[in-house]
Amino acid sequence: MEMGFWVWVFSLISVVIFFSPCSFALTEDGLTLLEIKSTLNDSKNLLSNWVASDESPCNWTGISCYPQDQRVRSINLPYLQLGGTISPSIGKLSRLQRLALHQNSLHGYIPNEITNCTDLRALYLRANYLQGGIPSDIGNLSHLTILDLSSNLLKGAIPSSIGRLTRLQSLDIVGSGGFGTVYRMVMNDCGTFAVKKIDRSREGSDQVFERELEILGSIKHINLVNLRGYCRLPASRLLIYDYLAMGSLDDFLHEHGPDGQTLNWSARLKIALGSARGLSYLHHDCSPKIVHRDIKSSNILLDENLEPHVSDFGLAKILVDEDAHVTTVVAGTFGYLAPEYLQSGRATDKSDVYSFGVLLLELVTGKRPTDPSFVKRGLNVVGWMNTLLKENRLEDVVDKRCKDADAETVEAILEVAARCTDANPDDRPTMNQVLQLLEQEAMSPCASDFYESHSDCC
Repeated sequence: MEMGFWVWVFSLISVVIFFSPCSFALTEDGLTLLEIKSTLNDSKNLLSNWVASDESPCNWTGISCYPQDQRVRSINLPYLQLGGTISPSIGKLSRLQRLALHQNSLHGYIPNEITNCTDLRALYLRANYLQGGIPSDIGNLSHLTILDLSSNLLKGAIPSSIGRLTRLQSLDIVGSGGFGTVYRMVMNDCGTFAVKKIDRSREGSDQVFERELEILGSIKHINLVNLRGYCRLPASRLLIYDYLAMGSLDDFLHEHGPDGQTLNWSARLKIALGSARGLSYLHHDCSPKIVHRDIKSSNILLDENLEPHVSDFGLAKILVDEDAHVTTVVAGTFGYLAPEYLQSGRATDKSDVYSFGVLLLELVTGKRPTDPSFVKRGLNVVGWMNTLLKENRLEDVVDKRCKDADAETVEAILEVAARCTDANPDDRPTMNQVLQLLEQEAMSPCASDFYESHSDCC
Protein backbone atom coordinates (compact mmCIF):
# COMPACT_ATOMS: atom_id res chain seq x y z
CA MET A 1 0.00 0.00 0.00
CA GLU A 2 2.75 2.45 0.98
CA MET A 3 4.86 1.54 -2.04
CA GLY A 4 1.90 2.04 -4.36
CA PHE A 5 1.23 5.51 -2.89
CA TRP A 6 4.75 6.73 -3.63
CA VAL A 7 4.61 5.33 -7.16
CA TRP A 8 1.40 7.31 -7.69
CA VAL A 9 2.96 10.53 -6.31
CA PHE A 10 6.05 10.14 -8.49
CA SER A 11 3.92 9.57 -11.57
CA LEU A 12 1.83 12.66 -10.83
CA ILE A 13 4.93 14.82 -10.45
CA SER A 14 6.33 13.48 -13.73
CA VAL A 15 3.11 14.33 -15.57
CA VAL A 16 3.06 17.87 -14.14
CA ILE A 17 6.66 18.44 -15.16
CA PHE A 18 6.09 16.99 -18.61
CA PHE A 19 3.09 19.15 -19.40
CA SER A 20 4.35 22.34 -17.73
CA PRO A 21 6.71 24.84 -19.37
CA CYS A 22 10.20 24.88 -17.93
CA SER A 23 10.78 27.81 -15.55
CA PHE A 24 14.20 29.35 -14.88
CA ALA A 25 15.24 32.30 -12.73
CA LEU A 26 15.76 35.69 -14.42
CA THR A 27 19.42 36.49 -15.09
CA GLU A 28 21.37 38.83 -12.82
CA ASP A 29 21.40 41.52 -15.52
CA GLY A 30 17.63 41.14 -15.84
CA LEU A 31 17.15 41.63 -12.11
CA THR A 32 19.37 44.72 -12.32
CA LEU A 33 17.20 46.14 -15.11
CA LEU A 34 14.12 45.68 -12.92
CA GLU A 35 15.90 47.67 -10.19
CA ILE A 36 16.59 50.39 -12.76
CA LYS A 37 12.95 50.32 -13.89
CA SER A 38 11.76 50.76 -10.30
CA THR A 39 13.25 54.29 -10.16
CA LEU A 40 11.81 55.35 -13.53
CA ASN A 41 8.42 56.90 -14.13
CA ASP A 42 7.08 55.08 -17.19
CA SER A 43 3.83 57.02 -17.61
CA LYS A 44 3.08 55.48 -21.02
CA ASN A 45 3.78 51.94 -19.80
CA LEU A 46 6.33 51.43 -22.56
CA LEU A 47 8.39 49.09 -20.41
CA SER A 48 5.48 46.77 -19.66
CA ASN A 49 7.34 43.78 -21.05
CA TRP A 50 10.09 44.16 -18.44
CA VAL A 51 8.77 41.37 -16.21
CA ALA A 52 10.40 39.11 -13.63
CA SER A 53 8.82 35.96 -15.05
CA ASP A 54 11.09 36.03 -18.11
CA GLU A 55 14.30 34.07 -18.02
CA SER A 56 16.18 36.69 -20.05
CA PRO A 57 15.80 40.45 -20.63
CA CYS A 58 17.16 40.27 -24.17
CA ASN A 59 13.74 40.74 -25.82
CA TRP A 60 12.68 43.59 -23.58
CA THR A 61 12.00 47.03 -25.02
CA GLY A 62 15.25 48.89 -25.66
CA ILE A 63 17.54 46.06 -24.56
CA SER A 64 20.13 44.18 -26.61
CA CYS A 65 22.42 41.45 -25.36
CA TYR A 66 25.57 39.58 -26.26
CA PRO A 67 24.40 36.38 -28.01
CA GLN A 68 26.98 34.19 -26.30
CA ASP A 69 26.08 34.75 -22.65
CA GLN A 70 22.91 36.90 -22.70
CA ARG A 71 24.65 39.73 -20.82
CA VAL A 72 23.18 43.19 -21.46
CA ARG A 73 25.15 45.11 -24.09
CA SER A 74 23.01 48.23 -24.61
CA ILE A 75 20.06 50.16 -23.22
CA ASN A 76 18.33 52.35 -25.83
CA LEU A 77 15.39 54.29 -24.39
CA PRO A 78 15.45 57.80 -25.91
CA TYR A 79 12.39 59.96 -26.61
CA LEU A 80 10.07 57.91 -24.36
CA GLN A 81 9.06 60.68 -21.92
CA LEU A 82 10.57 58.69 -19.07
CA GLY A 83 10.71 60.46 -15.72
CA GLY A 84 12.30 59.54 -12.42
CA THR A 85 15.98 59.01 -11.71
CA ILE A 86 18.86 56.87 -12.94
CA SER A 87 19.35 54.07 -10.42
CA PRO A 88 22.84 53.47 -8.98
CA SER A 89 22.19 49.83 -9.94
CA ILE A 90 23.31 50.80 -13.44
CA GLY A 91 26.85 50.12 -12.20
CA LYS A 92 26.08 46.39 -11.92
CA LEU A 93 25.86 46.09 -15.72
CA SER A 94 29.59 45.58 -16.08
CA ARG A 95 29.39 44.59 -19.78
CA LEU A 96 27.23 47.55 -20.84
CA GLN A 97 28.61 49.32 -23.92
CA ARG A 98 25.89 51.84 -24.72
CA LEU A 99 23.44 53.77 -22.54
CA ALA A 100 21.02 56.07 -24.41
CA LEU A 101 18.46 57.88 -22.26
CA HIS A 102 18.47 61.22 -24.08
CA GLN A 103 15.41 63.41 -24.71
CA ASN A 104 13.49 62.22 -21.64
CA SER A 105 12.50 63.94 -18.38
CA LEU A 106 14.98 62.35 -15.99
CA HIS A 107 16.02 64.31 -12.90
CA GLY A 108 18.36 63.77 -9.98
CA TYR A 109 22.06 63.04 -10.27
CA ILE A 110 24.21 61.01 -12.63
CA PRO A 111 25.15 58.13 -10.31
CA ASN A 112 28.86 57.68 -9.65
CA GLU A 113 28.29 53.93 -10.00
CA ILE A 114 28.07 54.42 -13.76
CA THR A 115 31.87 54.44 -13.77
CA ASN A 116 31.74 50.72 -12.87
CA CYS A 117 30.52 50.05 -16.42
CA THR A 118 34.09 49.65 -17.61
CA ASP A 119 33.10 48.56 -21.15
CA LEU A 120 30.98 51.67 -21.71
CA ARG A 121 31.63 53.25 -25.11
CA ALA A 122 28.71 55.64 -25.58
CA LEU A 123 26.74 57.60 -22.98
CA TYR A 124 23.82 59.73 -24.20
CA LEU A 125 22.04 61.68 -21.45
CA ARG A 126 21.36 64.98 -23.21
CA ALA A 127 18.11 66.95 -22.92
CA ASN A 128 16.98 65.80 -19.48
CA TYR A 129 16.83 67.62 -16.13
CA LEU A 130 19.87 66.03 -14.51
CA GLN A 131 21.51 68.04 -11.75
CA GLY A 132 24.77 68.17 -9.83
CA GLY A 133 28.18 67.44 -11.28
CA ILE A 134 29.69 64.97 -13.69
CA PRO A 135 31.00 61.83 -11.92
CA SER A 136 34.62 62.53 -11.05
CA ASP A 137 35.97 59.24 -12.44
CA ILE A 138 34.05 59.23 -15.70
CA GLY A 139 37.22 60.00 -17.64
CA ASN A 140 38.70 56.72 -16.42
CA LEU A 141 36.32 54.80 -18.68
CA SER A 142 39.04 53.99 -21.18
CA HIS A 143 36.64 52.82 -23.92
CA LEU A 144 34.32 55.83 -23.71
CA THR A 145 34.33 57.71 -27.02
CA ILE A 146 30.89 59.38 -26.99
CA LEU A 147 29.81 61.48 -24.02
CA ASP A 148 26.76 63.72 -24.47
CA LEU A 149 25.52 65.44 -21.31
CA SER A 150 24.34 68.65 -22.95
CA SER A 151 21.06 70.45 -22.22
CA ASN A 152 20.80 69.42 -18.58
CA LEU A 153 21.10 71.35 -15.31
CA LEU A 154 24.61 70.17 -14.52
CA LYS A 155 27.03 72.40 -12.64
CA GLY A 156 30.73 72.43 -11.84
CA ALA A 157 33.96 71.81 -13.69
CA ILE A 158 34.67 69.07 -16.16
CA PRO A 159 36.45 66.37 -14.11
CA SER A 160 40.22 66.34 -14.48
CA SER A 161 39.98 62.59 -15.10
CA ILE A 162 38.98 63.39 -18.68
CA GLY A 163 42.65 63.35 -19.51
CA ARG A 164 41.99 61.43 -22.68
CA LEU A 165 41.39 64.79 -24.34
CA THR A 166 45.16 65.26 -24.23
CA ARG A 167 45.59 62.40 -26.71
CA LEU A 168 44.46 64.53 -29.62
CA GLN A 169 46.36 63.93 -32.84
CA SER A 170 48.20 66.40 -35.07
CA LEU A 171 45.73 65.66 -37.88
CA ASP A 172 43.07 67.34 -35.75
CA ILE A 173 44.96 70.64 -35.37
CA VAL A 174 42.93 73.60 -36.64
CA GLY A 175 45.12 76.40 -35.31
CA SER A 176 47.93 77.40 -33.00
CA GLY A 177 49.00 80.50 -31.13
CA GLY A 178 51.43 81.85 -28.61
CA PHE A 179 50.11 79.79 -25.71
CA GLY A 180 48.95 76.55 -27.25
CA THR A 181 47.17 74.64 -29.97
CA VAL A 182 43.52 74.34 -31.00
CA TYR A 183 42.27 70.88 -31.95
CA ARG A 184 39.10 69.64 -33.58
CA MET A 185 37.41 66.95 -31.52
CA VAL A 186 34.60 64.90 -33.08
CA MET A 187 32.21 63.25 -30.64
CA ASN A 188 30.13 61.40 -33.27
CA ASP A 189 26.44 62.31 -33.05
CA CYS A 190 27.06 64.51 -30.02
CA GLY A 191 28.80 67.11 -32.15
CA THR A 192 32.18 68.59 -32.96
CA PHE A 193 34.11 70.84 -30.61
CA ALA A 194 37.23 72.97 -30.68
CA VAL A 195 39.61 72.22 -27.81
CA LYS A 196 42.25 74.80 -26.99
CA LYS A 197 45.13 73.10 -25.19
CA ILE A 198 47.17 75.69 -23.29
CA ASP A 199 50.72 74.59 -22.50
CA ARG A 200 51.49 75.43 -18.87
CA SER A 201 55.24 75.48 -19.52
CA ARG A 202 54.84 78.83 -21.28
CA GLU A 203 55.07 81.90 -19.09
CA GLY A 204 51.72 83.57 -18.54
CA SER A 205 49.71 80.55 -19.71
CA ASP A 206 47.75 80.21 -16.47
CA GLN A 207 46.74 83.87 -16.65
CA VAL A 208 45.55 83.41 -20.25
CA PHE A 209 43.45 80.40 -19.21
CA GLU A 210 41.91 82.13 -16.20
CA ARG A 211 41.17 85.27 -18.23
CA GLU A 212 39.30 83.37 -20.93
CA LEU A 213 37.43 81.43 -18.27
CA GLU A 214 36.52 84.56 -16.33
CA ILE A 215 35.24 86.45 -19.36
CA LEU A 216 33.62 83.80 -21.54
CA GLY A 217 32.24 81.97 -18.51
CA SER A 218 30.08 84.96 -17.62
CA ILE A 219 28.91 86.37 -20.97
CA LYS A 220 27.14 85.00 -24.02
CA HIS A 221 26.41 86.57 -27.41
CA ILE A 222 25.75 85.20 -30.86
CA ASN A 223 28.86 86.95 -32.20
CA LEU A 224 31.24 85.69 -29.50
CA VAL A 225 32.67 82.18 -29.37
CA ASN A 226 30.68 79.88 -27.08
CA LEU A 227 32.68 78.33 -24.23
CA ARG A 228 31.27 74.86 -23.41
CA GLY A 229 33.63 73.73 -20.66
CA TYR A 230 37.14 73.58 -19.31
CA CYS A 231 39.58 71.15 -17.72
CA ARG A 232 42.59 71.69 -15.47
CA LEU A 233 45.35 69.11 -15.99
CA PRO A 234 48.83 69.01 -14.43
CA ALA A 235 50.71 69.91 -17.63
CA SER A 236 48.05 71.81 -19.54
CA ARG A 237 44.72 73.56 -19.44
CA LEU A 238 41.84 72.78 -21.80
CA LEU A 239 39.13 75.15 -23.00
CA ILE A 240 36.27 73.57 -24.95
CA TYR A 241 34.28 75.62 -27.47
CA ASP A 242 31.69 75.05 -30.14
CA TYR A 243 33.54 74.19 -33.34
CA LEU A 244 33.12 76.75 -36.13
CA ALA A 245 33.41 74.84 -39.35
CA MET A 246 34.45 77.59 -41.77
CA GLY A 247 37.63 78.54 -39.93
CA SER A 248 38.95 82.06 -39.50
CA LEU A 249 38.46 85.19 -41.57
CA ASP A 250 42.23 85.22 -42.07
CA ASP A 251 42.01 81.80 -43.76
CA PHE A 252 39.31 83.03 -46.14
CA LEU A 253 41.02 86.29 -47.06
CA HIS A 254 44.63 85.20 -47.30
CA GLU A 255 44.71 81.45 -47.73
CA HIS A 256 41.88 79.40 -49.18
CA GLY A 257 38.47 78.93 -47.63
CA PRO A 258 36.85 75.47 -47.51
CA ASP A 259 36.71 73.99 -51.02
CA GLY A 260 38.49 77.06 -52.40
CA GLN A 261 35.62 79.42 -51.54
CA THR A 262 36.14 83.19 -51.56
CA LEU A 263 34.14 85.90 -49.82
CA ASN A 264 32.00 88.16 -51.98
CA TRP A 265 31.19 91.71 -50.96
CA SER A 266 27.87 90.85 -49.33
CA ALA A 267 29.52 88.21 -47.15
CA ARG A 268 32.24 90.68 -46.11
CA LEU A 269 29.62 93.22 -45.06
CA LYS A 270 27.86 90.55 -43.02
CA ILE A 271 31.12 89.66 -41.28
CA ALA A 272 31.90 93.31 -40.57
CA LEU A 273 28.47 93.89 -39.05
CA GLY A 274 28.50 90.73 -36.91
CA SER A 275 32.01 91.43 -35.63
CA ALA A 276 30.95 94.98 -34.73
CA ARG A 277 27.98 93.61 -32.79
CA GLY A 278 30.19 91.30 -30.77
CA LEU A 279 32.70 94.04 -29.98
CA SER A 280 29.97 96.57 -29.19
CA TYR A 281 28.47 94.09 -26.73
CA LEU A 282 31.81 93.84 -24.91
CA HIS A 283 32.21 97.62 -24.71
CA HIS A 284 28.67 98.78 -24.01
CA ASP A 285 26.56 95.91 -22.67
CA CYS A 286 29.03 94.30 -20.28
CA SER A 287 29.49 95.91 -16.88
CA PRO A 288 32.31 96.56 -16.35
CA LYS A 289 33.30 96.91 -20.00
CA ILE A 290 35.69 94.45 -21.61
CA VAL A 291 38.55 95.50 -23.91
CA HIS A 292 39.60 92.68 -26.23
CA ARG A 293 43.10 94.00 -27.13
CA ASP A 294 43.68 91.55 -29.99
CA ILE A 295 41.07 92.15 -32.69
CA LYS A 296 42.38 90.71 -35.96
CA SER A 297 41.17 88.54 -38.81
CA SER A 298 42.54 85.30 -37.35
CA ASN A 299 40.45 85.92 -34.21
CA ILE A 300 37.21 86.22 -36.18
CA LEU A 301 35.84 82.70 -36.62
CA LEU A 302 33.05 81.83 -39.06
CA ASP A 303 30.28 79.29 -38.79
CA GLU A 304 28.65 77.49 -41.72
CA ASN A 305 26.43 80.53 -42.37
CA LEU A 306 29.45 82.87 -42.36
CA GLU A 307 28.22 84.40 -39.12
CA PRO A 308 31.31 85.83 -37.36
CA HIS A 309 32.32 85.03 -33.79
CA VAL A 310 34.97 87.06 -31.95
CA SER A 311 37.43 84.66 -30.30
CA ASP A 312 40.63 84.47 -28.23
CA PHE A 313 40.13 86.45 -25.03
CA GLY A 314 43.52 85.54 -23.59
CA LEU A 315 44.70 89.17 -23.74
CA ALA A 316 41.37 90.79 -22.87
CA LYS A 317 41.02 93.15 -19.93
CA ILE A 318 38.06 94.00 -17.74
CA LEU A 319 38.11 97.73 -17.04
CA VAL A 320 36.91 98.31 -13.48
CA ASP A 321 36.42 101.93 -12.37
CA GLU A 322 38.87 103.25 -14.96
CA ASP A 323 38.94 104.30 -18.56
CA ALA A 324 42.11 102.49 -19.54
CA HIS A 325 44.44 99.66 -18.69
CA VAL A 326 48.12 100.59 -18.67
CA THR A 327 50.69 97.86 -19.23
CA THR A 328 54.47 97.83 -19.47
CA VAL A 329 54.34 94.98 -21.99
CA VAL A 330 52.38 95.76 -25.15
CA ALA A 331 50.21 92.80 -26.14
CA GLY A 332 48.44 92.24 -29.42
CA THR A 333 49.37 91.86 -33.07
CA PHE A 334 51.53 94.27 -35.07
CA GLY A 335 49.56 96.07 -37.76
CA TYR A 336 46.36 96.17 -35.73
CA LEU A 337 47.66 98.09 -32.70
CA ALA A 338 46.58 101.68 -32.10
CA PRO A 339 49.48 104.19 -32.12
CA GLU A 340 48.77 105.46 -28.59
CA TYR A 341 48.83 101.88 -27.29
CA LEU A 342 52.20 101.26 -28.94
CA GLN A 343 53.61 104.46 -27.46
CA SER A 344 52.23 104.37 -23.93
CA GLY A 345 50.83 100.90 -23.31
CA ARG A 346 47.47 102.53 -22.60
CA ALA A 347 44.67 100.20 -23.76
CA THR A 348 41.13 101.58 -23.99
CA ASP A 349 37.98 100.70 -25.84
CA LYS A 350 39.18 103.16 -28.52
CA SER A 351 42.21 100.88 -29.03
CA ASP A 352 39.78 98.13 -30.03
CA VAL A 353 38.00 100.59 -32.33
CA TYR A 354 41.30 101.26 -34.13
CA SER A 355 41.93 97.51 -34.54
CA PHE A 356 38.41 97.09 -35.89
CA GLY A 357 39.05 99.86 -38.41
CA VAL A 358 42.10 97.95 -39.64
CA LEU A 359 39.92 94.83 -39.86
CA LEU A 360 37.46 96.76 -42.07
CA LEU A 361 40.32 97.76 -44.37
CA GLU A 362 41.42 94.14 -44.52
CA LEU A 363 37.90 93.12 -45.57
CA VAL A 364 37.80 95.79 -48.29
CA THR A 365 41.32 95.32 -49.67
CA GLY A 366 41.89 91.61 -49.08
CA LYS A 367 45.39 92.54 -47.88
CA ARG A 368 47.02 91.92 -44.52
CA PRO A 369 47.87 95.04 -42.48
CA THR A 370 51.54 94.23 -43.03
CA ASP A 371 51.30 93.38 -46.73
CA PRO A 372 54.79 93.69 -48.33
CA SER A 373 53.40 95.77 -51.23
CA PHE A 374 53.06 98.82 -49.00
CA VAL A 375 55.28 98.00 -46.02
CA LYS A 376 58.32 98.24 -48.29
CA ARG A 377 57.21 101.81 -49.04
CA GLY A 378 57.20 102.61 -45.33
CA LEU A 379 53.40 102.54 -45.08
CA ASN A 380 50.89 100.56 -43.09
CA VAL A 381 47.47 99.66 -44.47
CA VAL A 382 45.97 102.92 -43.18
CA GLY A 383 48.61 105.07 -44.87
CA TRP A 384 48.41 103.02 -48.06
CA MET A 385 44.64 103.44 -48.24
CA ASN A 386 44.84 107.19 -47.65
CA THR A 387 47.45 107.54 -50.39
CA LEU A 388 45.31 105.71 -52.95
CA LEU A 389 42.17 107.64 -52.04
CA LYS A 390 43.97 110.98 -52.42
CA GLU A 391 44.92 109.83 -55.92
CA ASN A 392 41.27 108.82 -56.63
CA ARG A 393 42.31 105.21 -57.16
CA LEU A 394 39.35 103.55 -55.46
CA GLU A 395 39.45 100.63 -57.90
CA ASP A 396 42.95 99.77 -56.65
CA VAL A 397 41.78 99.68 -53.04
CA VAL A 398 39.04 97.07 -53.42
CA ASP A 399 39.90 93.36 -53.50
CA LYS A 400 39.60 92.21 -57.12
CA ARG A 401 37.67 89.13 -55.93
CA CYS A 402 34.76 91.38 -54.81
CA LYS A 403 33.08 91.65 -58.18
CA ASP A 404 29.72 92.45 -56.56
CA ALA A 405 31.08 95.50 -54.69
CA ASP A 406 29.51 98.85 -55.57
CA ALA A 407 31.42 102.10 -55.29
CA GLU A 408 28.90 103.84 -53.03
CA THR A 409 28.94 101.15 -50.34
CA VAL A 410 32.72 100.73 -50.57
CA GLU A 411 33.23 104.45 -50.03
CA ALA A 412 30.90 104.39 -47.03
CA ILE A 413 32.76 101.47 -45.43
CA LEU A 414 36.12 103.14 -46.09
CA GLU A 415 34.80 106.29 -44.41
CA VAL A 416 33.90 104.24 -41.31
CA ALA A 417 37.35 102.62 -41.37
CA ALA A 418 39.03 106.03 -41.67
CA ARG A 419 37.14 107.34 -38.65
CA CYS A 420 38.04 104.22 -36.65
CA THR A 421 41.74 104.59 -37.45
CA ASP A 422 42.00 108.30 -36.67
CA ALA A 423 45.35 109.02 -35.01
CA ASN A 424 43.58 110.79 -32.15
CA PRO A 425 41.63 108.25 -30.05
CA ASP A 426 39.22 110.95 -28.85
CA ASP A 427 38.11 111.53 -32.44
CA ARG A 428 37.30 107.87 -33.06
CA PRO A 429 33.67 106.75 -32.78
CA THR A 430 32.55 104.31 -30.12
CA MET A 431 31.72 100.76 -31.20
CA ASN A 432 28.03 101.55 -30.73
CA GLN A 433 28.40 104.40 -33.22
CA VAL A 434 30.38 102.17 -35.59
CA LEU A 435 27.63 99.56 -35.37
CA GLN A 436 24.96 102.13 -36.20
CA LEU A 437 26.92 103.32 -39.25
CA LEU A 438 27.37 99.77 -40.51
CA GLU A 439 23.72 98.93 -39.94
CA GLN A 440 22.76 101.93 -42.06
CA GLU A 441 24.86 100.50 -44.88
CA ALA A 442 23.41 97.04 -44.33
CA MET A 443 19.90 98.42 -44.75
CA SER A 444 20.72 100.51 -47.81
CA PRO A 445 19.37 99.40 -51.23
CA CYS A 446 22.89 98.61 -52.42
CA ALA A 447 23.25 95.95 -49.75
CA SER A 448 19.68 94.66 -49.58
CA ASP A 449 20.75 91.08 -50.21
CA PHE A 450 23.15 91.24 -47.29
CA TYR A 451 21.05 92.15 -44.27
CA GLU A 452 19.55 88.93 -42.94
CA SER A 453 18.89 89.19 -39.21
CA HIS A 454 20.03 90.99 -36.13
CA SER A 455 22.10 89.37 -33.41
CA ASP A 456 20.40 88.55 -30.16
CA CYS A 457 22.26 88.86 -26.92
CA CYS A 458 21.72 85.71 -24.88
